[in-house]
Amino acid sequence: MMKKNARPLLIIFLVTQTVAIDLSVPKQFDFFYFVQQWPGSYCDSRRGCCYPKTGKPAEDFSIHGLWPNNADGSYPSNCDPSNPFDESKVSNLESDLQEHWPTLACPSGDGLKFWRHEWEKHGTCAESVFNERGYFEAALSLKRKANLLNALESGGIRPADGKFHKMGQMKEAITKAVGYEPYIECNVDSSGHHQLYQVYQCVDASASNFIECPIFPHGRSCGNEVEFPSFSSASIRDEL
Repeated sequence: MMKKNARPLLIIFLVTQTVAIDLSVPKQFDFFYFVQQWPGSYCDSRRGCCYPKTGKPAEDFSIHGLWPNNADGSYPSNCDPSNPFDESKVSNLESDLQEHWPTLACPSGDGLKFWRHEWEKHGTCAESVFNERGYFEAALSLKRKANLLNALESGGIRPADGKFHKMGQMKEAITKAVGYEPYIECNVDSSGHHQLYQVYQCVDASASNFIECPIFPHGRSCGNEVEFPSFSSASIRDEL
């Protein structure tokens, strides 16, 4: 016969085990947003930018992140605090990450803070798909597949200050190259002009192939006329 105090202890044990098991179950999601940003627009804003410690990046789109999302618009985040970013796991990828996933935040950094944030907030929610190294390798592979700068240039759209393009033409150029319509987010410069800021593309749950977006994000919308500003002429913010 069970002792009087044993039952409450058993209940506490079972509840604790249930919670522990639930925390270890990989979070489910439907697809990824693969997000790239245009450095010329990032820098041409009120907050400005600071070049990484490794120097000014090339005039090309850079990775912002690879984010698990659900078809209803919700998304998981910070799913596994027990698996923090470990620099040693991506040490031989750092040159690629510095080139294709640089930080432009101030003060100047080496990228580690940025990569740590992306892995811990987003990557840990897709541990059923890949480990930390696999997360960054997948994003680098998707950037090569998308080749946004080449897609836009093939459509006659090149970075140039003061030159504006139809939003439909930008989307059409990317759609023609990749096969699926992107979502384009804009910022507004000091003159009130819309600038191409970020490009969202949808990727299947294996993080391998671009797909038609189940739902578009609710980012900052664009007007019909959009500037694609040069990054080669951009200047950095004076650091404090």
